[in-house]
Amino acid sequence: MQKASLDELNSKYQINEARAAGLPQIDIKGTAVKAIEKTMIALPADFNPEQNGKPLIRPVGTDYNMQAGLSVSQLLFSQSYFVGLKAAKSAADFYRIRTEMTIEDVVYNVGSAYYQVLQTNEQFNSIDANLRRLVQLEKILTLQYENDLAKKVDVNRIKVNRINLENQKKSLQTAYEQQQNILKFFMGMPLEQPLTLVGTAEDNLLTAQPVLVTAEEAAAKRAQFKILNKQKELKSYEMDNVKSGYYPSLSAFGNYNYQSQYDQKLFNPDAMWFPNSQVGLQLNIPVFDGLRKKSLVQQRQIDLRKLDVDIQQFNRNTKVELNNAISQLGNSQSSIQAQEENVKLAQEVYDTTNSLYKEGLSPLTDLLTAETALREAQTNLNNERLKYQIAQLNFLKASGELTTLTK
Repeated sequence: MQKASLDELNSKYQINEARAAGLPQIDIKGTAVKAIEKTMIALPADFNPEQNGKPLIRPVGTDYNMQAGLSVSQLLFSQSYFVGLKAAKSAADFYRIRTEMTIEDVVYNVGSAYYQVLQTNEQFNSIDANLRRLVQLEKILTLQYENDLAKKVDVNRIKVNRINLENQKKSLQTAYEQQQNILKFFMGMPLEQPLTLVGTAEDNLLTAQPVLVTAEEAAAKRAQFKILNKQKELKSYEMDNVKSGYYPSLSAFGNYNYQSQYDQKLFNPDAMWFPNSQVGLQLNIPVFDGLRKKSLVQQRQIDLRKLDVDIQQFNRNTKVELNNAISQLGNSQSSIQAQEENVKLAQEVYDTTNSLYKEGLSPLTDLLTAETALREAQTNLNNERLKYQIAQLNFLKASGELTTLTK
């Protein structure tokens, strides 16, 4: 976003650069020249009666020549100048839209990474709760085994499950830290700076129902679509600029100089200075360039046709993204409701099995199976919530509404 903002600022200076060509151009110039070998001129024999009709050969000019002066020029008419000024202003709009697109990308990346961290943290809390239950159960079984009330194999089964869950927790902790680093990267935060996320994945669900729009309406709101159209506009200006080469150009100029010519030494204080000045108009009329401009125009026309293809492709992509996101939203909403019911049932099964186990009416294997089923149900619910959030982001991106998350 910082680079995009700098590009946008730079485009304003480009406008000033294009405008400068239409303002007066003023230069102060000076030269000091020493003649090493002078140009020789042959005068008629009449100037050389002593040489029997031979021409008189004499050097031209002096040993030293100095000149200082002021020159001013002003562009009066140039079709290329007016087209270039329009193109520079259009380029400024192009960079402004690019800033919008960069913001959309940052919002999407930050949002996606944020939900990943939230879901992983939720999964981490779920595993932690299950681990605490297993540790407590292991303590009870160990005491029972020491008092000959439980079998050694049951204690070992609990230990195996606990160790597996601890390893899973460690792996998830590593993934959680990595996802936090990714989130910090997209947010532009230093990796060493601590980051704390408040709330849970359920608290941060985007519950607003999507507002259905057509693919054409959605595409028109997206910055990428605006960029494609702006590129097409810039390419048209390029073609107009080439065509402007067929127009004549007119400029005015004026010069005022002081000149001195003398021998003996440079910067002679006794040298005499003589003023000279000129004003005039310069007209350039293009006649024939070997059909170069025609070829350039045809190239720009091909570029415009290619951009039309890009715009058509973008519209099709937007339609696909929109339909896929809406489909995923509906599927995820149904799946979340089903998984929430599944978690409730799994929790009831675990609580019932745990009570029966404590009363000696259910084997340990049933309790472990119930615990595993509960953990899987919680994991599936978290995954469906994540899918729903990503689908929301995809829908907002496809519909050109991503920046609403920042308001």
